[in-house]
Amino acid sequence: MFVSIRKKSIVAFAVIIVLAAVCMIGISNENVTAVFNNNSLRKVPVYSVDTDEKVVALTFDAAWGADKTQGILDILEKHGVDGTFFLVGFWIDKYPEMVEKIAQSGCDIGNHSNNHLNMSTLDKTKIEDELDYVSGRVEELTGKTPAFFRPPFGDYNNSLLEVVESKGMIGVQWSVDSLDWQGKSATEILSRVSKGVKNGSIILFHNNSDNILEALPLVIANLKNQGYKMVKLSDMVYTQNYTIDNNGVQHKANAA
Repeated sequence: MFVSIRKKSIVAFAVIIVLAAVCMIGISNENVTAVFNNNSLRKVPVYSVDTDEKVVALTFDAAWGADKTQGILDILEKHGVDGTFFLVGFWIDKYPEMVEKIAQSGCDIGNHSNNHLNMSTLDKTKIEDELDYVSGRVEELTGKTPAFFRPPFGDYNNSLLEVVESKGMIGVQWSVDSLDWQGKSATEILSRVSKGVKNGSIILFHNNSDNILEALPLVIANLKNQGYKMVKLSDMVYTQNYTIDNNGVQHKANAA
C-alpha cells in the first residue's frame, strides 16, 4: 500500500513539475512572433524595437484636419529630424497636396485605413478594401506604397494582421503615447514623452492636435539633449529576419 501511494505521489509530482516548466517557457520566451492564447496563436504588431542605438521614431496619425501639417514638416526640417505619417483614406482624398508634400519632405507615409474604423470588427474582404484603397492612393500621389500599417484606435486581431502581412506591410503600434489628442499642454506632452522614451521607442502624435506645434520643438530639443536621433520607421523597424515578443518588442533574428 505504501509503495503504491508513493509511486502515485511521485508521478503526480513529476506531472506538476513538467506543467510548471511548460508554463515558464511560455512566459519567459520573448523571441517569438506570436504567443499562445486559448490554444491559438496571437499575432502582435510592433510597439517598439530592441536596439542598442539611441534612436526613436516620431509618428503622426492624420485623420481629421491639416492646418498644422505644414508646420510639423517645417519643424522637422528645421531641426534636421525625420518622421512618419500614418494617413487615412478620406484625409488623403481631401488633402492630396499635403500627401505629396509629406512625401517630398522625405518622411515615411504609412497606411492608417480608409475610413478609420475598428478593424477587428471587419471581415477579410472589407479589411482588404480598407488597406488597398489607401495604399493605392498613396502610390498614385507619391510613387511609393506604404510599408507600415497602424490600426485605428490601436484595435487589431489576428485576421487584420494576417491581411496586413499578405499586403507586404508590417503592423505598427506605439510605445509612448503623447496623449496630444486630449488637448494636453506642450509641457505636459513633453513630460509624457521624456519620461517614457528609451532606445527604439515609437512615439505617437496627431497631425492636428491642439498644441502639437508648440510641443514638438520642445520634444525634439529634449530628445537631442538625451542623445537620441529621431528617424523614420523605415530606418528603425526591421522589415525582414525579425521576431516580435509578447510585449510587441521587435528583435533582430539571429543569423542562421
